[in-house]
Amino acid sequence: MKVNAAFIFVAPEADAKIHRTVVNTPAVSLTVIGAKDYEEAETVLSVELADQGVKALELCAGFGNEGLARISKAVKGKAAVGAVRFDFHPGFDFKSGDELFK
Repeated sequence: MKVNAAFIFVAPEADAKIHRTVVNTPAVSLTVIGAKDYEEAETVLSVELADQGVKALELCAGFGNEGLARISKAVKGKAAVGAVRFDFHPGFDFKSGDELFK
């Protein structure tokens, strides 16, 4: 069975309408989307993707613990939520997304 999954990254100047692509393999359909902040990732992307049948959402290391919790709560069990982890993200001057995207 083909897995319908998504990877969401957070970057201050990302535009979720433009910065997205789908990679299809025989086993996985992976949607990759950039979000400008936690709110966009939470209210637009996660709910939209879960409602479209995405069963696995993976969040980039830019999402801190609070960001991960917000996404998990937003999808209301419609998708499993996981995260790539850094203690502090090298792309954000070694800060957590929790400091930048509250």
